Amino acid sequence: MKILIIGSKGMLGQELAKVFADQQLTLWDREEVDITKPEEYGLKITEVGPDLIINAAAMNDVDGIEKDDAMAKLVNGSAVGSIADMCSILGIFMVHYSTDYVFDGTRQAGYAEGDKPEPISKYGESKLLGERLLKQAASEYYLIRTSRLFGNQGAGEGTKASFVDKIIAKAKEGGPLQLVDEEISSPTYVVDLAKRTREMLVARKPFGIYHVTNSGACTWYQFGMKALELAGFGNVPVTPVPASTFPRPAKRPAFSMLRNTKLPPMRSWEEALAEYLGKR
Repeated sequence: MKILIIGSKGMLGQELAKVFADQQLTLWDREEVDITKPEEYGLKITEVGPDLIINAAAMNDVDGIEKDDAMAKLVNGSAVGSIADMCSILGIFMVHYSTDYVFDGTRQAGYAEGDKPEPISKYGESKLLGERLLKQAASEYYLIRTSRLFGNQGAGEGTKASFVDKIIAKAKEGGPLQLVDEEISSPTYVVDLAKRTREMLVARKPFGIYHVTNSGACTWYQFGMKALELAGFGNVPVTPVPASTFPRPAKRPAFSMLRNTKLPPMRSWEEALAEYLGKR
């Protein structure tokens, strides 16, 4: 299969490249394409002639977007629609990733694939815009919502370390640390997400929306404490604090666990985290 991966140097994109390494891959990142300029890459996509486009490109500076969302609307929104348009023209299908932040976080039972999105941040709004434009432009797509990604930092310009690596880096300085004991969601290992993406394609799952996260949910404090324990920093002093301790421009959903009703459950986030930290 000829696969074009956009955002191939990001945290997720680089794992997708590994998972699909036995296929005929074309890998694009910022050096190869500006996804906000469809007039420039339309011909390039036609020349590549892929059977599938996987879009792993995204702008996820949640607080920065709250201050200025113009670029986020392009990258997370209209660019997704433009790529989907190309897929429709070429008669191919598309995989695109979205986020738990399209929900408002008021439903403590979690959110199923068919629940109505109600974003409370401009980042969430930009991702929801991309979802809507994808649905309008294409009929054959996998829209995969996920949350709280962790894994090896991407190699691309501007990529960030995950929460896990940031916390461990701070622990190496000796602490003490303060971690927010709110905002419950499901950590997701990018390796597991990439593998599940391939499994869906191999199984030829029906097109549509899927929720893909590791099993279980936790606060940032619980997530951080488990990471410190597994990394051997369990003696670093850590204090659980409310989100108000760190005022931020963007609102976060209080409870945004994504309920998976269509696929077999993945392993727990604790098990995935142990594997990731065991490889460091």
